[in-house]
Amino acid sequence: MRALVQRAAAGSVDVAGERIGEIGKGLVILLGVTHSDTEKDAAFLAEKCMNLRIFEDDAGKMNRSLLDVGGEALIISQFTLYGDASHGRRPSFTEAARPEVAIPLYEKFVELCRGYGVRVATGRFGAEMLVSIRNDGPVTILAESR
Repeated sequence: MRALVQRAAAGSVDVAGERIGEIGKGLVILLGVTHSDTEKDAAFLAEKCMNLRIFEDDAGKMNRSLLDVGGEALIISQFTLYGDASHGRRPSFTEAARPEVAIPLYEKFVELCRGYGVRVATGRFGAEMLVSIRNDGPVTILAESR
């Protein structure tokens, strides 16, 4: 499981011209699932994302987590995180999990993040989405469960 974690001043997601999710200060998490991922991977990565110390403390150092700053999370399914462009010019997505595997693990990840007391907004799995991210810093971290 892969999460592209972006520290954000704000974020939102629209589907078919309708705003379906929006956050203020917090994290925008683009989440990719591969075939061999399990609920254990979801739990590991949820804990990592919620406790990742990428927010500044009073001294200006990245030393606070989402939980420390009381931030929100926007979580978007992103199968293209498992895209392989090492051969040719058209990426292959064979490492991305099929929806029957990915959807339950995406939903479990969201549930686990909410379990930390974080307000979580989401996109819509499989939909064409317009995601707006006001990346703060910019700070972008790739986290993986393996």
